[in-house]
Amino acid sequence: MTISVFELFSVGIGPSSSHTVGPMRAAARFVADLHKHGAFDDVADVRVDLFGSLAATGAGHGTMTAVLLGLEGHLPDEIETDVMEQRIAAMRATGRISFGGAHDIALTEQDIVLRPLTILPFHPNGMTLTALDADGTELHHETYFSIGGGFVVTEAESQGASTIAATPHGLEFGSAE
Repeated sequence: MTISVFELFSVGIGPSSSHTVGPMRAAARFVADLHKHGAFDDVADVRVDLFGSLAATGAGHGTMTAVLLGLEGHLPDEIETDVMEQRIAAMRATGRISFGGAHDIALTEQDIVLRPLTILPFHPNGMTLTALDADGTELHHETYFSIGGGFVVTEAESQGASTIAATPHGLEFGSAE
């Protein structure tokens, strides 16, 4: 994998890129995937499960707020500090997030399921996001791993990629031929 110095040293929320930048990017990617699948407008609820290290140290590292901000569509290298603080205060006051910046859904830090004793096979920094419609029917789910430096891979990518290249917003996967 080739990584430039600009990708190693990037601005983002902290204190840990693995516990804040990665989870925020994963959550924003989840929202983008819902748009791609045509399911975004039907989302009424989101379930967030954090596993292993993300669950064990998430409260102290800001993982939960990073995920909520990502579900609003914010990216760690683009969100302004004052906007971030305003959004966190609003989320805590209302118990709602502006999902994808488009419509409100009820979701708080306390709603995030923490599974610190469950380590997923690929990496200890795992999280699963599940989107549900108003009837509770699953629209989409994805498991992500925050593998360090703010980089994120999905469960499928972790199992099937033979080449990995760093891009400004994450990792790109392909097959070696």
